[in-house]
Amino acid sequence: MDVHPELASEQAYLDQAYACLEQTRQAARQMTTMVEVGRGGTEQARFERDVIWDRMLQRLGQLEVGHAALCFGRIDQEGSLGRLLEDTNAASATDGGTFYVGRVSVSDAHQEPVIVDWRAPVAEPFYRATGRQPMGLVRRRHFATRGRTLLNIDDELFGEAAARLGLQGTSGPEGITGHGALINALETARSGKLGDIVATIQGEQDEIIRAPMAGVLVVQGGPGTGKTVVALHRAAYLIYTYRFPLEGQGVLVLGPNRLFLGYIDQVLPSLGEAGVELAVLADLLANRPVVAGYDRGVAARVKGDLRMGRVLSRAVRDRELPLRHDLHVGFGLQTLRLTRNESRRIVVDARRRFRKHNAGRRHVEGEVFAALSASGRGDHTVDQVRDRLRASPEVRAALEWMWPVLTPEQLLNDLFGSTGLLRHAAAGTLEEHEWRSMLRRRVPEGEPQSWTHDDVPLLDEARALLGPRPKKRRPGGEPSSEDEVRTYGHIVVDEAQDLSPMQLRMVNRRSLSGSMTIVGDIAQATGQWAHESWDEILDQLPDRHAPRHAELTVGYRLPAPNMALAARVLAVAAPFLSPPVSVREDGDAPRILHPRPGERLTDAIVDATITELDAVGVGNVAVICASSMVEMISEALDAAKVEHGRATRHGLDAQVTVVPVGLVKGLELDASVVVEPAAIVDEEAQGMRALYVALTRATKRLAVVHERPLPACLSE
Repeated sequence: MDVHPELASEQAYLDQAYACLEQTRQAARQMTTMVEVGRGGTEQARFERDVIWDRMLQRLGQLEVGHAALCFGRIDQEGSLGRLLEDTNAASATDGGTFYVGRVSVSDAHQEPVIVDWRAPVAEPFYRATGRQPMGLVRRRHFATRGRTLLNIDDELFGEAAARLGLQGTSGPEGITGHGALINALETARSGKLGDIVATIQGEQDEIIRAPMAGVLVVQGGPGTGKTVVALHRAAYLIYTYRFPLEGQGVLVLGPNRLFLGYIDQVLPSLGEAGVELAVLADLLANRPVVAGYDRGVAARVKGDLRMGRVLSRAVRDRELPLRHDLHVGFGLQTLRLTRNESRRIVVDARRRFRKHNAGRRHVEGEVFAALSASGRGDHTVDQVRDRLRASPEVRAALEWMWPVLTPEQLLNDLFGSTGLLRHAAAGTLEEHEWRSMLRRRVPEGEPQSWTHDDVPLLDEARALLGPRPKKRRPGGEPSSEDEVRTYGHIVVDEAQDLSPMQLRMVNRRSLSGSMTIVGDIAQATGQWAHESWDEILDQLPDRHAPRHAELTVGYRLPAPNMALAARVLAVAAPFLSPPVSVREDGDAPRILHPRPGERLTDAIVDATITELDAVGVGNVAVICASSMVEMISEALDAAKVEHGRATRHGLDAQVTVVPVGLVKGLELDASVVVEPAAIVDEEAQGMRALYVALTRATKRLAVVHERPLPACLSE
């Protein structure tokens, strides 16, 4: 391969950039000496020291690039055309017409820019310029690097520069920038962690990343279009562009499961933004209850239905009750009384006054003690009655009947554990088979209790209805309470197509200003609430601004042969959607394998796994199957002495991982072995869509192993 004539000079420039970066890091470390606080230091001095320390640590985090490329290209604007045609020496390319684009901004000792941050406005043409719209560029240059070493240069020329030199650069297909660098990145072996794409962002991706923050942005993207990594880069861009509000308000990224969060957790730190919160919905519950497993069938469907809001509201109201009998309680030589009618008045009054159930408890207590005091001879005050009767078993029982203080867990435990309570709360809202599907054993107080992921939005809805529990008063202060729901300035939701209306309602509750990025693929909706359009999802999200829609149409992950096989499934699973156009036209054809006569299915799976493992070298392999087959496949691999992990236990740390199809969404692997498509179709709520997901994970090789007949679309 010919060596680019400017390779040495560009390497020298990169060496200078790394030297400037190290000087900037040293300056950040020295910030700690700016404020020294001795033993007699003031509170203000200590506060200033803490602020400087926080800023210093934040800046050091932003400057830590590790082994990632510091700089990945440069742009030459129209003002540098003459120099480009006469003198292409990079060492002199530091005038206003040339900018080097990189992971972080770097300046020299005179505060002159050496590298501009990829998120800066001046860097936008690096990602967006095309032959038809050069955005003021005459040349765009991509760097291929390994560590600090520059390996190759890929140039694209625009306008007059291309015409004068008689060149069109080395660009790839129409609309693809830095084609060589892009293909090199796509063919790099996967590590079990999602990498950033900051060096190879394409135009349609950059347009989404830099879209305005206000309102809800919906991003539809087929498998391999980069929607997840685009959403994460958008979060980094928004923090850079709107740092003043977002640093205080926070940015939240919601993923479908913990395997997915572990897979993406390095992307934002690699971009210098480590303060973004990554979470699943269960993490948003204040007291972090134990959450494991999922409901199935009718129960899962009902728990995600908006009708559950009415059921829970009725369940709370059913715990606000007048007494069944008059209350009589001794008070010295007197007997104080609270009548049923008076208790009814107190309950009705509290319902009218308070929107949150728990907030009304103190009012009810006060009214009960006032009514008891009024029923006596009048030689005592309400406070005296309260002090003497607060611990009375009869009074406590009456208050717990009329207006108990409840946690969400207590409300749902009582509701799901009582046929009577559930029947009454669901009356007129749910069918009998629907509410009966939620019945389960009531867990006695003190025993450990766990919840399903489908219970999470119900616990959140219950908390919204109940409000925080009032605590004992602090000495000389106001009563304390549980923390309110945390809200965020921007929320990114990945795989949003699977969220139920109740889950979306929970997400909506966390939005401070209605700013969200919603990412997913309707064709990959595989849960009990598989939405047919984004409008169904938007109905449950903030509407302060008109929603905006964007679509990613180019597939970067899947080779064309794999995409062609998956497209046959898509035509059945979601015929109203078109598959992405693969940028990688070459690739090995998928292998469809059936056990040989006398061979067991598990033996065929092991053989296919070993073959794929040998083919990808240091890359990783996923064995994707129905949940019921995970144990069998893992035992077969153990017996064959094939080292492997399970996604539910080890994430993607092992080179070979057995992944149930319900957890594979959003992941990418070098090779996939998809086991028994018929079992996947049978066991998953949206079987054909789940199969489509399984077939679209591999960046290089795909094998399908089956014993049962294949779905018709694959057997053709």
